Parts: sequence; structure tokens; C-alpha cells
Amino acid sequence: MKKYDKLIRDKIPEIIAADGKEYEVEVMDEEEYKKYLQDKLVEEVEEYIESEEIEELADVLEVMRAIVDLDDVDFEEIERIREEKKYERGGFEDRLKLLKVFE
Repeated sequence: MKKYDKLIRDKIPEIIAADGKEYEVEVMDEEEYKKYLQDKLVEEVEEYIESEEIEELADVLEVMRAIVDLDDVDFEEIERIREEKKYERGGFEDRLKLLKVFE
């Protein structure tokens, strides 16, 4: 028996059962779920940094969508905020690295 303590995707129990294995899961309350989503976001970002695979960015986006849904915010609202910040402060296309600010 292998023990876990992590958030999993919804169809993972079906996949485990299809392999002929037994499993145990629990449904988290909102507070615990949010904490596990935050942990999963960090995990997925670290996996992307390590692998640089686009699939890992898709996982980051899936976790972000779950957080947005939990917070009852439209993903379009996140996009609107992103665009507004880009208009006001710019994006990252110019690849600028700040070295010094003289006062």
C-alpha cells in the first residue's frame, strides 16, 4: 500500500479502479481544498520549471481555473485584469531585466 496526501484530478479514481486497484479518497471542505490547490499550483509550476514542457503549463492553467472557480470569479475577469495590467505596466515581450535604480 502506498500512501498519498495530495489533490488529484477527478478521474484518477476511475483510472486506479480500471487498473484493478483499490483506493481511498475523501472530499475536502473549501478551506482545505483551497490550500491543496495552492500547493498543487506550486507543484505544477516547479514541474514546468524543471521540464519546460508545455504539458506542465496546461496543468498550471487547470489548477488556476480551479482556483478561479472556487473564488467564484469568471476566468474572463482574470483575463480583463491581465490585459489592464499589461496596458498600464506592460508585458514581458521586451525581455527587460532591471539592474539598478538611481535615486
